[in-house]
Order: sequence, then structure tokens, then C-alpha cells
Amino acid sequence: MDDRLITIAIHTYERALELKSLLESEGIEAVLQNVNLSSPIIASGVRVRIKEHDLPAALRIIENREIFMGSPVTSSDSPLSRRILVPVDFSPMSIKACKAAFRIAHSLQSEIVLLNAFVDPALTASIQLSDTLDFDVAGAQMRQSIAKSAENSMISLCDELKRLIKEGEIPPVKFTREITEGVPEDAINSWSKKHQPMLIVMATRGADKKERELVGSVTAEVLDTSRTPIFTIPESASVDTINRMRHIVFFCTLAQEDMLGLDALSRLFDSSLLHVSLLHVRSRKDEGRDLSGAEEALLRYCRENYPRCTFEMISVASDKSAERLDSIEHSSKIDMLAVLNKKKNVFARLFNPGMAHRLLFRADIPMIVIPV
Repeated sequence: MDDRLITIAIHTYERALELKSLLESEGIEAVLQNVNLSSPIIASGVRVRIKEHDLPAALRIIENREIFMGSPVTSSDSPLSRRILVPVDFSPMSIKACKAAFRIAHSLQSEIVLLNAFVDPALTASIQLSDTLDFDVAGAQMRQSIAKSAENSMISLCDELKRLIKEGEIPPVKFTREITEGVPEDAINSWSKKHQPMLIVMATRGADKKERELVGSVTAEVLDTSRTPIFTIPESASVDTINRMRHIVFFCTLAQEDMLGLDALSRLFDSSLLHVSLLHVRSRKDEGRDLSGAEEALLRYCRENYPRCTFEMISVASDKSAERLDSIEHSSKIDMLAVLNKKKNVFARLFNPGMAHRLLFRADIPMIVIPV
């Protein structure tokens, strides 16, 4: 029964041939019927037929033809374009970041840009030279080889994403790809400044592995320097969480920035049915001060402006924040952390890292970092 042929579309000969080629390029066998063999160019009413068991995948391909027929292009700089940037290094974590990004992009009706950066070998390694090969030639050859390898890996990643779309594992979202030369964190920040994406999505390792890469983490460096909201998803987190986020812990400061952060959060994630725990981490200078009035004012503001959400206020001393976060997680599963991130100079980041940086290396919970 599954092998019987069914008609999926009726087109002119040229359109039918185009559709047949598209389906076959994605591994779905297709045949044309009712073709006038004596004059195929002017044939009309040509049926494109496939096996019945291929119907779900074929429909996803046809409904999202611009994805499956896409080619590498540079994203438009139009301010109306809604883009999510996904830096990739072709590791398994890249697939994880892409899966999360596709779910977010689908809910926001936005597009995705995959970005890979490779480093010029002349900047990172010494090259063993023979008597007949000077440094410039060797460096140029190695750079060309690295660029070609990156392009092949990017094509393979795009093919894998198309397969996941075709099989219904991730939602259909239009995406493009770019490869650039440079240090990854610099390339990501440079692209963001030029194109201003609405969000950057990056996957991170588990907390036990993060401890071994405290220095040199691309995600941490981008998080500390980017002025674009960043969504991080740990390797232990399920990407299915993106579609059913219900409990968010929002680290508040009782300042004007809280309102900016809440507004950004409401635009990036569906605020319906959300329960938001406003976590106020008191600094040492706040010890002994009565901040209950400011906490109540923020709580009242949230309830008045985001009536579809429920809010609670939790106040905790700075040296107890980790323990309090653990207790919240045990009592009620946390789906995401939301952290405001103020811009700091390099010395401040080095000797006094922000809350977002510290949480990145301690928590195995998806996190949205909002620059203010």
C-alpha cells in the first residue's frame, strides 16, 4: 500500500520537471505522467507522482521550497528583516544550537544565519618549511585548504538541517550561511554590529566541562562583549524545552534596566502562561537597607504590564544566590534564566565578571542574556 503512486501536483511540463528534480535531490523518487513525448515543452497538465509513504516529507519540501532550493547568500540589511545568528563550528553542539534556534525562529517568524569563522593559520601556528617552499606559499595553501574544509562542512551541516526539516524534527525556517575569516568571538561581534540580529543562539558544554575551559570560551567572550541578546543552551538541556518554557527566573536589579529587560524578554518569548520568579540578589552595600518598597513596586509594575504572566519576588543575599537558585530548581523546575548584562571594560570583566558570566559556568539551564 505504501508503494502505490499518488499525485502530489499537476503543473506545466517545465514546472513539473523542476519539482521532480527538487524531490529527487532530497532522496524522494518522483515520476511524471501525461507527458506529450512528441512535444514535451508545450505539455500541460503533467502529474508529478510519488510513493505514498514519501508524502509527509514531500509536502514539507514543497511547502518550504525556498529552503530546499536555497543557495548561500548574504542576508539583507533591511531593518524589516528578522534574523537570528547561530555561530557554528560543526561540532555536535552546533546541531544542538541549530535545533534550538529553529524552534525560536519559527515562533518569532524570523530567519536564521549560520556563521562560521576560521583563523588564518599564519596567526595561530608555525609552518614547517622545505627548501623550496617559503612561508607565504605555505600559508596561502593552508588557508585555502582550511577555507575549503569549512565550506564542505557548512554544506554538510545545511544538508543535515534540510533532512531534519524534511523529517519533521525541526520546524521549517528559511536559513542562509556565511563563512568568514577571523577569531570566532571577533567575527561574531563584528557581524552582529553590522547586521544587528534580534538574537544570537549558542550551545554550551555541561557545567563540569565548562570548568576546564574558563579561559578561552567563545560563548563567554561573546556574552561579555556583545550588545545583542544571547540565548545559551547547555548540552544537557532538551531542545524541546524551547517550545514549552513556563518557569523563568529573572535576575532583577530594582533599576530602570529591569523594565528594558522585561520588555525584551516579552518580545523574544511567548509571555502567555509564564511564571516569572523575580530574583533580587542584594549586594553587600544593600545589606541592612529596606528595599521592600522597591521590590513591591517592580512586582506591581510586572503584574500591571504583563497580565498574562504570574510573578513572584524573591530576595536573597549575594553570597546565598547559588543556594537559592538550587532550591528554586528543586521545588519548581526552572526552564530558563534571564540575566541583564551591563557593558564592562576588559579589566572589570577579568577581575569582576558579571552575573551572566558566572552563571554560564555554573548552571546547566538555558539562559537569555539581555544587554542593557
